[in-house]
Formats: sequence, structure tokens, C-alpha cells
Amino acid sequence: MQLDAEGYLLDPADWNEQVAEALAREEGIALSEEHWAVIRFMREYYERHHIAPDARHAIKHLAEYKGAGKAGRNDLFVLFPYGYVKQACKIAGMRRPRAWSTG
Repeated sequence: MQLDAEGYLLDPADWNEQVAEALAREEGIALSEEHWAVIRFMREYYERHHIAPDARHAIKHLAEYKGAGKAGRNDLFVLFPYGYVKQACKIAGMRRPRAWSTG
């Protein structure tokens, strides 16, 4: 497993759940089932589209997972307090999205 200077996987194909656990520990996150729901969604989206999903797609998936009518950005930040790109994308094994903000 090779990481860039910011701790993102250089090759998303190197990702597995053990890698996710290690990356989460580095971020100070203990992965819950809600975390895994978002991470697995992100991986499935990546496999289909070859890009990381935008945060709004992850928020929509989280709302469906929770059975809520709607989830907001804050729901995602409860899981990943330092941001979707900084933590969720990193833990899910995505390369750092270049065009996105750190939110």
C-alpha cells in the first residue's frame, strides 16, 4: 500500500477493508456500521463510474441507509468531522479529488 504525501492511496485498487481500518485509525475514527455504509457506497460508485462520488451522492445514500427522509451535510460531518474529502475519500481509498474543496 503506497500513500501520497497527504495519506491518500496512490492506487485505489490497493484498497480493502483492512486498509480502510488502518486509514481510519490514522484519522482517529472508529468505523461504525454507518461509516461502512458510506464507505461501501463510495467503493461501489467508484467501481461503476471510475471517480469518487460527490458528497451529495453520499449524503443521499446515508439518508436511504438511515431510513430518514433526508440527510444533510451535517450527518456526513458527524461521521467524518474533518470533511468528506479529508476523511471519507481517504478511508474509502480514493485519490484526493483535485477539483474539490476540503469540505
